Order: sequence, then C-alpha cells, then structure tokens
Amino acid sequence: GIKLHRLTSANQLANAAARGDLETAARLLENGADPNATNVFGRSPIQVMMMGSSKMAELLLRSGADPNRPDPSTGATPAHDVAWEGFLDTLKLLHHWGASFDHLDRWGRSPLDLARENGQNHVVDYLQNYLVENVSV
Repeated sequence: GIKLHRLTSANQLANAAARGDLETAARLLENGADPNATNVFGRSPIQVMMMGSSKMAELLLRSGADPNRPDPSTGATPAHDVAWEGFLDTLKLLHHWGASFDHLDRWGRSPLDLARENGQNHVVDYLQNYLVENVSV
C-alpha cells in the first residue's frame, strides 16, 4: 500500500532528476512526492540529479530537498559532486539554499579538494573566496 507508493514515487522522482526531466519531477513534487525520499539505492533525488541542470537543483531545493545529505556509500554531498564536475551555477544554488562546503567525504576530501583534483579552476576560485569570507576570527 502506502510504503510501496512512497518507494515508487521516490524512484520515479530520482529517475526524473537523474534524466533532468523537469516536467515529470515538478508533477511528482506537486502530487506529494517527498524530495528527500530515497530510491532503491538509498539516494535522494538531489544526489542523483543531472548536476549540470541548475533548474532541476532549484526545483528540488525549493521543494525542500536537503542540500547537505551525504551519499550513503561515499559520504559525498551534492556540493562534492557538483564541484568535481565543475557546475558552478548549480554549486551557487546549493550554496544559496544552505549547502555546507566544510563537509568531508569518506576519504576526508572537501568539495574544494575535489574541484582542485579535477582541474575545475572556476569552482576552486569560488570556493576559495567563500572560505576567505567565512573564516572565523
């Protein structure tokens, strides 16, 4: 009954997010899909979303998706994935909606470390500026 429906809508929303299918994702959210429900792999829509789609990120975040939810196997947050891939617009959106850039993944790496590792210099610059502005005195 209800548990199966929840699992089905979670899988559908995660699949729509992964494909960048805004129309389907919006319809599912309007019909009550939980933006933080996990799919059969234990991942939420924002963790599997098409990272280059800042519109998808915004839809999920506006609907209450948790920008700091770590991946169950790697400990990486969406900010880690976006920093690695170099999607600055999506990273800025995550930041606006409360993403932490201090979280470390399972291997002790921050989003800045991953951006640096993958040569995403524009992301490195943004994250370094963020860190300079937010250093506690």
